[in-house]
Amino acid sequence: MPAGIEPSALSLLPAVVTIFLAFATRQVIPALFAGVVTGSAVLYSQTGNWEDANFITRFLFPSLGSTSYAQILLIYLWCLGGLIGVWEKTGGARHFAEWAARELVQGPRSALLLGWVLGIVFHQGGTVSTVLTGTTVKPVADRHRISHEELAYVVDSTSSPIATLIPINAWPLYVAGLVAGTIPLIPDLAAGESFFFQSFLFCFYAWFAVGSTLLLSLGFKYALFGSMARARERARSTGNLDGADARPLLVLDAEPEPVAGGYQPSLIDFFLPLGVLLGIGIPPVLLTQLGLGGWLPKANWINEAFLSAVLSAMVVAKLRGMPMMEVLDGFIRGCQRMTIGAIILGLALTLGTVAKELNTAAFIVNAIAGLLAPVALPATLTVVCMGIAFATGTSWGTYAVVFPVAIPLAWAMNPEPLYIQVCFGAVLGGAVFGDQCSPISDTTILSSMFTGCDLMDHVRTQLPLASIAAALGAICSTLAVLPSLP
Repeated sequence: MPAGIEPSALSLLPAVVTIFLAFATRQVIPALFAGVVTGSAVLYSQTGNWEDANFITRFLFPSLGSTSYAQILLIYLWCLGGLIGVWEKTGGARHFAEWAARELVQGPRSALLLGWVLGIVFHQGGTVSTVLTGTTVKPVADRHRISHEELAYVVDSTSSPIATLIPINAWPLYVAGLVAGTIPLIPDLAAGESFFFQSFLFCFYAWFAVGSTLLLSLGFKYALFGSMARARERARSTGNLDGADARPLLVLDAEPEPVAGGYQPSLIDFFLPLGVLLGIGIPPVLLTQLGLGGWLPKANWINEAFLSAVLSAMVVAKLRGMPMMEVLDGFIRGCQRMTIGAIILGLALTLGTVAKELNTAAFIVNAIAGLLAPVALPATLTVVCMGIAFATGTSWGTYAVVFPVAIPLAWAMNPEPLYIQVCFGAVLGGAVFGDQCSPISDTTILSSMFTGCDLMDHVRTQLPLASIAAALGAICSTLAVLPSLP
């Protein structure tokens, strides 16, 4: 952050402009671009430096040239796009959908339940879960007239929320690095990881989010209302899976890509790459959490897992008789379809850089510090993290700013371990809500893309349901700290 810049209310302007335009125009790319330009203007207004007014060199180039965006291109453009393209060429995904429809799914309820279960299975992280679950379940759900709004909600609500409840992933280590040494109760990184596992049970929003989508999948009538209920009724009665003015980010061909001549689709085309992905991605994290991974060069092999998955899909197709030119054609077609998503994710990443440079999150945290009673801190942390993550589109970015402030603040108010754990869980849950519901979040964008849903329709229909889960979570956080208060 440039020297001399202090957090101010102006730091909220880029996020406000982006979110307003996204809702008003239903066009996320111009909204994100406007937010980046606004951020550059705000920075210039505070520094007077013309270099800060050049949003291309100040924000776009550094963000699009970063390791984070390189990972987006590797995983989402090439690996996931290529994998989906190969699946379409071999007919593997379609074959699985036909098998699942025959063996596992009897109607809309079981189709949605399949999506919920797969969201639990693919729990490595929010973005990973949204893409794999959406891709897998969409063909089955479409057959049973499940609206894309419903499916996007189930996929999105079992992504980041479940990653905090089944933390066999990179989340504990990342958060531990933020809280280590902040209070005597968490003196080092190992204590930070241990504290995460002691505290994630108090991430009440995640429990309510995952539970509410289960009830929705099971057809529990009170789990559905408003615009989501209307979307369900539209799809079931008319077969229109999207609203009349919907513009999905990713439109799959009406007719599936024809399988290469003579190739016989098999479940191995679908399950072997998934097995490679999970087999390489999960064990290193699990071994590290159990204290048995000291011999591993690193704990997170998700990049290697995705690259191995797409390569295995190509090798299987070749070994089972598909010409290599056909395999490569499927890979390239799949990558081409991901171009719009890569642009949106790149702009969202850039807007996150803008928020970091303007210290948006710090301004929000500082605005509420010192104004609270101990009993109100967990609920307040939930709401603050909801707002920050919604405005910035990132839960991890919210954690980076809030955890180093929230944990010492909670300790100063009441050094009881239970109190600190509940506040810890409140930060986890609030940030996950904002990330899940923000139109500029990668999980929101990818959930929409891979379920065929219009982005703003997804945001508009899931926001009321997720807000109820967040309100219940804030209430439970308040009740949970009562026994720890003097």
